[in-house]
Amino acid sequence: MGRVVRLFGRIREAWDRSRTARRTEGSREGDAGGGSRSHNLFEAAAAYVSACVDDDQDRIDEAAGRVSPEALSFGVNELACRAVIALARERDEPPRDVARALLGLPAV
Repeated sequence: MGRVVRLFGRIREAWDRSRTARRTEGSREGDAGGGSRSHNLFEAAAAYVSACVDDDQDRIDEAAGRVSPEALSFGVNELACRAVIALARERDEPPRDVARALLGLPAV
């Protein structure tokens, strides 16, 4: 469960850093900071989560800077849903039970 809490803490930190960076870029460029944010949000989410697992702050920052914080959050959520579904199918268990087990919660 600690890893999940740290992961979401890092997402929140990356969100804050990215927001600050976008504001700075937007002021400097005179726009909303768009241009370089055309990366695929799912690629960014996969890179972000794998960097969090490896505890690689440079890769975390790089992945978090590829897309908007909102898009990263959506991508990480989508990755989590797909991972739980895949594990549930592998284990032949309901997704709810798999998600609870991954978080260290008791079965209901």
